[in-house]
Parts: sequence; C-alpha cells; structure tokens
Amino acid sequence: MEEQFILRVPPSVAQHIERLLSESASSSDDKSLDLSFSDDGRSGTFVIGDDHFPASLLDLPCIVESHKTYDDSVLIKTADVGQMIMIRDKGDPAPDVVEHRHGLTPPMRDARRRRFRREPDLNPELVRRVEKDLLNIMNGGTAENVDILSFSSQIYLFSVIDKMHDSET
Repeated sequence: MEEQFILRVPPSVAQHIERLLSESASSSDDKSLDLSFSDDGRSGTFVIGDDHFPASLLDLPCIVESHKTYDDSVLIKTADVGQMIMIRDKGDPAPDVVEHRHGLTPPMRDARRRRFRREPDLNPELVRRVEKDLLNIMNGGTAENVDILSFSSQIYLFSVIDKMHDSET
C-alpha cells in the first residue's frame, strides 16, 4: 500500500532538495532528510542537511485524488490525499488554524466558502426536541407538547433534515 502526502516548501528549501536529488549518492555526505512531529501531531520540524525548518500539518478543504500511469494514457488512482505538510522559513509565523483555507490550485482559492453549502443555523434544543418527537412517531407514539408555531418550525426542520439526508445519498 502506498502512502502519499503533499509537501509544500518555500523556494529556498525546494532548491536545496533539487540539488540533493540531482547529485550522485556518493558525492554528498549531508543528504539527510528528516521530518518529525511534536506530541500534538500538527507541528514539527523538517531537517535537511544541517538546516532546520518549522513544519505544520494542515487539512485541505477537500479531498485530492492522486493518480499514476504506466503508459501515459491510462490513469490509475493511487490515493486520496486530504492533508498537506507545509514547511515554512525560519521566521515565518505558524498558521493558527488546522485547515488550509485554499486548495492546491488557484481555482480552489477560498474553496470552503465559495464551493460548499453552509450549515443551516438551527437551535440545538429544537433539534433535540424534533429528534425525540420523530423517534416517538417512528415507535408508534405521538409528538409531545405540539403547538402551531413550534409545529411549523418542526416541519421546516424535518424538511432540512430530509434534504441533508437526500444530499448524502
């Protein structure tokens, strides 16, 4: 089984990695690459040679599929990638969120806000009450303490739950 991840590095680190990969194996003694994370699992250190760079593990706003090909015509899916390791320069501040706001390409800029449906604003107490009433109705009982105003909001909530269920299937 293959494990894949996206490694986003600053240009200076990218040049150093390219230089290490292009050199022959015996020409350089400092070919060490290391990535280690702290106990929180979201921050860590990337070591290349003698240089240390801060690293962060960020969630992507959507899943990215990875493919490979053997004959340049047929693509074979190899993985679903949902996280990215971002290497920063030594002076750059750490991100204060766990989800990267933007995707990997310019069309996915601010993807969560522009492309995905927002969660409806629902009162948690109303949701609990409707769920309890729904379970009572499914078990052959009736809804409790129903008045006209709450009944109309429950009908709205039932329709929202029904639409959410339809979109998942």
